[in-house]
Amino acid sequence: MSLTVDQKYWRKRIFVLTWLAYAGFYFGRKNLSVTWSSMEQDLGLDNSDYASIIFVYSLIYTIGQFVNGYLSDTFGPRKVVTVGLLLAAIGNLFLGMTFSAGVIVFLIAVNGYGQSTGWSGLIKNMTPWFRRTERGIVMSWWSTCYVTGGFLATIFATYAAFDMEFLSELGWKRGFIFPSVILFVIAILYLLFTRNNPEDVGLPKIVENKYEFEGGAKAEKLKILGLLLRNSSLWIYSSCYMILKMTRYAFLFWLPVYLEKALHYDVSDAGYMSSVYELIGFFGVILAGYSSDKIFKSNRFSTVAIMMIGLGLACLAHPYMVPYGKIATIISIALIGIATYGPDSLICTAGSMDVGGTKGAAMAAGIINGMGSIGQMFSGFIVVAINEYYGWDNLFYFFVVMSFIGGGLAAIKWNLQSTD
Repeated sequence: MSLTVDQKYWRKRIFVLTWLAYAGFYFGRKNLSVTWSSMEQDLGLDNSDYASIIFVYSLIYTIGQFVNGYLSDTFGPRKVVTVGLLLAAIGNLFLGMTFSAGVIVFLIAVNGYGQSTGWSGLIKNMTPWFRRTERGIVMSWWSTCYVTGGFLATIFATYAAFDMEFLSELGWKRGFIFPSVILFVIAILYLLFTRNNPEDVGLPKIVENKYEFEGGAKAEKLKILGLLLRNSSLWIYSSCYMILKMTRYAFLFWLPVYLEKALHYDVSDAGYMSSVYELIGFFGVILAGYSSDKIFKSNRFSTVAIMMIGLGLACLAHPYMVPYGKIATIISIALIGIATYGPDSLICTAGSMDVGGTKGAAMAAGIINGMGSIGQMFSGFIVVAINEYYGWDNLFYFFVVMSFIGGGLAAIKWNLQSTD
């Protein structure tokens, strides 16, 4: 069925607002890795403290994923995501005013819970507006929100914390204060201008409900949850995503540290070079979406399998490229970014939407992202343990093994196509 002019307008509007909201979340997420070396010196902390702070953030984020997936399906993403943006803004604002490690842990937890509303809520927001056969491409472009957001947030945090002349006496604290202002603005825009589904603005449905049950809303949600938990695709996606998110967050939080301490680049170079991971990862997102819809006819698993094997090969090559200098290191980081962000974006957007449908999209996204966040939660300890006992190169070889495991799991469902 063709879309009306109003439906097309609102689809564009929802796309832009949800994209902006999730990109905005990264301004309150990437600043920690950029400012950590300076925080470490000022507050007398070390890498073990950093790993513990990341663990607390990831633990709260993981719990929040499961909780907020249900809340977004129940109360609507507009309310839930707005609250999350405001919590992230408040947490970052006060992080820029603290001198205590204990307070940092508390504020990181507040930020983590706020951040956890974003993905499942915004996937829920997008699902009623876009059909299954177009989601691979649409959501690949939409997924650039966290690639572009991560890149811009890294650049902005580096500039605000170290290169900006305004309020220079605050130093690294500016890397938290100024991103919080951006989050406050985005929260207001999202609340005022987005809507949960076409019916909220008097438009006909674009996507039919995948799950329909008799009885009240609560009983329906529980039945949908039961169906999701028995769906093997959900658990394969979740397992692959746990591996991908463990890998991605190891790079997001530790790449600037690795570049500075292992490869001996200065703090600004390390910050800017690490942004290449997200900047070039953008192209992996687009590649995954188009190959999924155009080559594999909306089958997500085949694309995930190929790209995860590619990730393993890119990590295998990295230690051999580093000795050739800065350009070779940047190219290696870019290849790893492409191979990480492609399957990552496909699983947690189109894959979640396919499995959950319009009524269960937030729960599916919450479960997949929540399981992924378990990998994220332990990534810091894995990095510290392997690095301290076996060295940085062996950390990359660890990612080789995990990526091949994920690619093998995805290959089990190579020919599966979901219904709308």
